[in-house]
Order: sequence, then C-alpha cells, then structure tokens
Amino acid sequence: MRALLMCGLGPSYVNLDYLRGSLFDTSGAGRDARTRAMLDRAGCADLDFADFTYTVDGGRRTLCRPRTTSVPHLTTFTLEAILQEAEQDYALMDLAGVWSGTAELPPGDFDVVLLSTTYMWSKAIFATVTDWIAERLPSVPVVCGGQYTNLKFHQVMSEFPGVTAVVRGDGERALPAVLKAVGAQRSLEEVPGAVWRDGGRIRVNPLEYMDIEAQPSPRLRGRFPIVPYESMRGCPFDCKFCSFPAASPKWRYKSAEKIKHDWLAYVAENEAQMISAMDSTFTVPPTRLRRLLEILPEAGVRWEGFSRANTVDSEALVDALLEAHCYKLHIGFEAMSDEVLKLMSKRVTAKQNRRAFHALRGSELGYVVFFMIGYPGETPELFAETRDFLVDEYSGHFMLNFFSISDETMPLWEDRERLRIEIEDPDDTHTWWSHIGMNSDDARSLQLTALDDVRERNDDAVLLLWQHQFDHWLMPERGRLENLRVEKCMERLALAPRVHRDVDTGARQIQRQLLLLRDLGVEPMAGRTALAGARS
Repeated sequence: MRALLMCGLGPSYVNLDYLRGSLFDTSGAGRDARTRAMLDRAGCADLDFADFTYTVDGGRRTLCRPRTTSVPHLTTFTLEAILQEAEQDYALMDLAGVWSGTAELPPGDFDVVLLSTTYMWSKAIFATVTDWIAERLPSVPVVCGGQYTNLKFHQVMSEFPGVTAVVRGDGERALPAVLKAVGAQRSLEEVPGAVWRDGGRIRVNPLEYMDIEAQPSPRLRGRFPIVPYESMRGCPFDCKFCSFPAASPKWRYKSAEKIKHDWLAYVAENEAQMISAMDSTFTVPPTRLRRLLEILPEAGVRWEGFSRANTVDSEALVDALLEAHCYKLHIGFEAMSDEVLKLMSKRVTAKQNRRAFHALRGSELGYVVFFMIGYPGETPELFAETRDFLVDEYSGHFMLNFFSISDETMPLWEDRERLRIEIEDPDDTHTWWSHIGMNSDDARSLQLTALDDVRERNDDAVLLLWQHQFDHWLMPERGRLENLRVEKCMERLALAPRVHRDVDTGARQIQRQLLLLRDLGVEPMAGRTALAGARS
C-alpha cells in the first residue's frame, strides 16, 4: 500500500503589497522608466542587491545571500516521522504547488491520499485541493487531518463525498490505524478520533488524548540544520482571533527535561544547529520556563520560540534567555490599546507589552513583535495608540499585519452582532469587510500610512518583510543593532522609487542611504566611484 502525503503551508497572500514598485519587487514586472531614471540620477544605474558586500577578516563577503536554510514545516516533519516509524511507503507532495498551479503528481500509483488541512481556513481553499485530487486520482480514498477538518469535520464529510474519513486529534496512533484499515478495506470503528462513512451514515469516534511526555518525539533520518519542535498541544489561552484551542481543546505540554533530551538528540542525530520551537507560546507555563533556564545553558543548543509579552518581564529574564542560548523570540503585542486587547481577549495589557519591549530593546537577543490593524471594534483613534508607539518608541524588527476575518472558525464571530461584523465573501481572504470601528479600506489606508511613517520617522524600527529571501542575519559576524541599522538603510533605499514620485527627491534618498551604508562598511562593489562623487 502506497500513500500520497499532501501537506504544507496554506495559500500565501501579502497583507499589503508594500514592496510593489520598490527595488525589492520580485514580481517580474521589471524597473519602470522612472525608477531607472532615479537610479541613474543617483549614480548607480545598475544597482543590484546581489552586489552589496561588507568587510569580514580583511576580505569582502556578499551581504544579501540567497537563503540556504529554512525551518522544515512542522506538520510535514511530524507526519513523515509517523509514516517512517510505521514503515509506510509514501511520497511527499508540498501543497505550495497546488496554490501556485504548478503541482505535478509524483510518479507511481497511490492507494490513499493523506491530506493535511493544518494551514487551511476556508471551504474554498479546501475545495481547491480536493478538486485537484479528484481530477488526478479519482476513486482513491482521501483521509484528512489537521486544523481545518478538526473543526469542520461535519461539513467536510457532508459536502465532500470524495473524502473517505477525517482524523481528529493526535495522529501518532490514529494515522497508522487508518492506513491499516483502509488497506484491508475494514471499517474505521477502532480508530480514535476518526470520522468515517458507515454506509449512508457518518460516524464520529471519540477522541483519545496522547500523553506527549511519554510519546517519543518525531525523528527523521538525515541532516537538518534547523529542526522544528512542538513542546505542547492545545493552548491555555482564548484569544478571539485564533481558532487553534477549539481544534485541540486539551492543553498538554512536555517537561523541561524531555525538551532538553530531544534537542540534544537532534543535535547528535541530525546535526541540528538550531531548534525552532513552533508552539503558540513556548514560554509557558512559568514553572517549566524556570526549569528550562536552569538546564538549557549546559546543553548549548541554540533555539528560537514564541512568547507572550507578560512573560518577558525584566532584563534579568532576557539575560537568562541569552544564557540558555535563545536566539530569537517572536511576540504578539497585537495592539498598544488596552481596549483593543480586551476585545481580542489577549489577556495582556499595553503596559506589559511596553515592559517587555524595554527589557528586550538594549539586548543582543533577537526579537520580532507582531501588531495587527483592523481587529473588530478597533477604531482609527484606538489604532493611533499602536501607530504612535511604533513611530515614537519602538526599535527592532516588527510586522504590522492587515487583519483578515475570513476564517469562520475564529471565536470573534461570537461578537458579530455586538461589533456589527460584516463580510462580503467568507471564502476570500481579500474580501471587503466592516465592523463597528472601521472597514477594510480604512484599515489598508491606516496600515500603509503607519508603515510609511515608521520607515521615515523612526531610525530604529525595521519592518520584517523583505529579509526572508536572504540568509539572516545579513552580517552574522556583527551584532544585532548594527545589523538593524544596515537593514533600515536597505529598506529606505529600496522603497525610494515607490515612495518618491519625483526623480530628484528619490535619487537624493538613494544617495543618502548608500553613503550611510558605506559608513557601516557596506557598499555595492560596482558603485564605489559614483559614491565617492556623491559625497562631495
């Protein structure tokens, strides 16, 4: 029996086409006449980011190196480990090809399709994949699992007759059992969490929760410079913009000792150089975090993870994280308005957000802070508290995400009448929406203005958007603050053609940023003569 495993991230969409028309634009449209004239006026007509270099040990190294390592997809990593442990023959197919229209069926025959819906959020997205499968593998059983079908299993089984079964909850025991049953053409009556067809009936088996402390963590053969890691299932919080707890209601977490043991095994077996903890919040519960900070320093394993702002409550905590070899934290501030945070049921305050920022900003610990624009109930006046913080106070990497309310499983729909939430098409992530505070047109305008204000008025806040295509840090031999200064110059330089309609004004901005970069030891090799003339 051979399985086709289909999993990966959902269809990506850009919150805002903020890089469109900039020098970072990789859409294939090319540079227009005005951009070419601006670069020519600045004395760098052939400017290419691939030409930027900086000094290392007396030599020059390329600054913008195409990314060579990335974090493996956690769901894929876990599912492959389950299939390999079960000695199941399978072929892997990344869903990215389905979204882009470039997907090709792997060679050979398949007896079952295993479809992960972890990064799907609408009926239309799900239908895109099932239609693709039906066209190429008619009559092959399709078994689904993951976030979307955990929540929408009744709808899926009722409206998609091509789906043979849905597996809810933990897959470590259920997935091999499903494969055995399908291969032997038996019923799925004994499979925990299975939703299956029994003649004309849809049967729902009870969930069984695995002890993730006792269960061996996923293992894959081969070299993985970065290993994704899951230290918990479920979530103890109830943020209204997140449907994850509803899909995995029981919160369970691994001990600090198991985490250390697993990480050292990945270093020994997979040559891991970093662990990426993918949990929604790795820094809870506090008792486990305290123990981790005691035992991870001696392990010597570099790692990154997600945290809540109220956990990062002092510089001493940040120092302890650095000692434990933490490389980067990802933190969702979401907003700097207490009223908006309450609407979200975020269970943190703006004061706690600010305290975390002050603890982090002067350290060498990397961090990215996420903000939202447009959450139901947020008004332009309430968003101004977030915008002003970004413009006047913030330093470091940040993202300001346009909020999409198309995910019908979000708890925020409980507030639909109170907040007057309206949406044109729940299956379209780009659809128009409105609520008591603003509509989607207002939100996009506020987002664009805020990003422009932060770029031009704050020298220390750096939008994390274009960096993902390159190895990061750009200058790993240098400190965080120096890297941030370089990234800020690159951002202002690249955005000049989009921001400045006047050729002369844009050319002066480009020259200014090239000179600042040279002062930081960064310059395009082919542009030295032009830059020398520009300074004079």
